[in-house]
Amino acid sequence: MTDTNAAAGRPAPRRILPITGAALAAVLLIGLGSTSGKDSGAADAVPAGVAVTGPLCDLLPAGSEPGNPASLADQPADQALQWIPVLTTFEAAVRATGLAEELTREVTILAPTDDAFAGKFSRTNLDELLLRDTDELRELLRDHLVTGALPVADLVAAGTVTTVAGTSLTVTGVGQGARLDDQAETVCADYRAAGARIHVINEVLGDLPTTAGQDDDGHPAH
Repeated sequence: MTDTNAAAGRPAPRRILPITGAALAAVLLIGLGSTSGKDSGAADAVPAGVAVTGPLCDLLPAGSEPGNPASLADQPADQALQWIPVLTTFEAAVRATGLAEELTREVTILAPTDDAFAGKFSRTNLDELLLRDTDELRELLRDHLVTGALPVADLVAAGTVTTVAGTSLTVTGVGQGARLDDQAETVCADYRAAGARIHVINEVLGDLPTTAGQDDDGHPAH
């Protein structure tokens, strides 16, 4: 699956504003000035040789570009998420729910792309989650976290992992990536951050109902 936001270019963090509702834009604009205080494009200040794998990786920052995988390796996970252009919605959700503290532990982050969120939730539904139903959103995000910073190969080798929310996920290998519960696949795996591994996935996990394509009244949009 190719993420349309990635195909549009490789902007700096929080510059992409997917058209998913006013709430997302508002959350993204909060704290625009808060960055890690370092130049994420400075290749000589970070570990080299960080390899990511998956069909979406070719469309994401690489080499000496800001947000390249090596430049994120020593950043806190919540800040590293800001530099991966296709994770705008996920990063905004982390901020809206105050989940950043949980990302300071050894953790694996299964982060759905913006396209995955757009394919799961209507704009109105996503607005409600970001602004009002943050407890429900937080629980959804915790279904995308696994204790321990696990490379994708370790996830596949384990066969089954349990999310922080307590959900058991079956993991099988797909090429150099992984399939999760026959529901989602990694599309750019093995980003490293401080104490974390970030695997970009193409579907939203968890059991919240799909509302994409519905209007504000919960009926199919015409």
